[in-house]
Amino acid sequence: MRFPLCGRFGTIHHEAMTDPTLRRGWTTGACATAAARAAFAALHGAGHPDPVEIALPGGARVAFALALGEVGDGWARAGIVKDAGDDPDVTHGALVVATVRPAPAGAGVVFRAGEGVGTVTRPGLPIPPGEPAINPVPRAMIRAAIAEAAELLGVAPDADVELAVPGGALLAERTLNGRLGIVGGLSILGTTGIVVPYSCAAWIDTIHRGIDVARALGLGHVAGATGNTSEVAVRALHGLAEPALIDMGDFVGGMLKYLRRHPVARVTVAGGVAKMTKLAQGLLDLHSKRGEVDRGFLAGRARAAGGGPALAQAILASNTAAEAFGLAEAEGVALGAEIAGAALATAAACLGRSEGLDVALFDRTGRLVARAG
Repeated sequence: MRFPLCGRFGTIHHEAMTDPTLRRGWTTGACATAAARAAFAALHGAGHPDPVEIALPGGARVAFALALGEVGDGWARAGIVKDAGDDPDVTHGALVVATVRPAPAGAGVVFRAGEGVGTVTRPGLPIPPGEPAINPVPRAMIRAAIAEAAELLGVAPDADVELAVPGGALLAERTLNGRLGIVGGLSILGTTGIVVPYSCAAWIDTIHRGIDVARALGLGHVAGATGNTSEVAVRALHGLAEPALIDMGDFVGGMLKYLRRHPVARVTVAGGVAKMTKLAQGLLDLHSKRGEVDRGFLAGRARAAGGGPALAQAILASNTAAEAFGLAEAEGVALGAEIAGAALATAAACLGRSEGLDVALFDRTGRLVARAG
């Protein structure tokens, strides 16, 4: 299974987003900034500050304990162990290392990818192809931290900064970096420096970056899928290349709203019968905490498709959406077509158009149940 850029795994628990008992953590960008500042100070003879203090984008100042501090001929190195708090991030506990070397006068900060940090190979991301996968905000944080240290030390803020995450290439296999064209390792991420436990922001940001890459590659068709089974099935159905596949998970609304502002000619929404039933009901967040499958809605749609009262009662008593669809199929009632049509209407309202939009429903085996659009 693949996961978003943040390296999140498991189920995102929406209700946890506002849980004050969960401990926040630090982004890889914040850890890299602290490591770079400590290494820069050591390079210029001031030793490794421990703890090392940095400013976050919002203005708060935080301090990090060093896990590594080394100095050699023309280089200095520092490392910070990432603490993601109570967020299930694959980089939690990883060592983020910055090696700093002198740069030519006036060069500013030059960024390089070390072990476990990826390189961008496709257009459409915030960093151009050929550059280390160090996002704009962490780059700005590192520049600011080095400038601050340079002023205190009375030296020029010129530095060659190589960031590494030992073992990062293996960790990156559990993210969507490869699909986005980031090869060789992880991305150095963060917009605030703070990791909010179980936040959906990283997932939705990955959806947006996937759309950006598809557009930059000139792809005229993208498909968002709720899970791996529907993704494999919709890819085979339409013969799509991997960059056209958007791992939208439960966030169909997040995908469609972004596509409304950044259009692609053809859009497919694909998912299992339960998730697509929720979409047909009008839900744009398909997580179980945001709404359940309405069996009354399914029973009504079955009646609209020609089913009798007995089928409607059986659907009302069913345990799962899959069972309800099975009951309808056994009686030759096209419940799937009804749900696909209603799901298409919800999606079209969110996207702002119906042209070039289709919805595909699949069962748990990946069999196509119905299509609309």
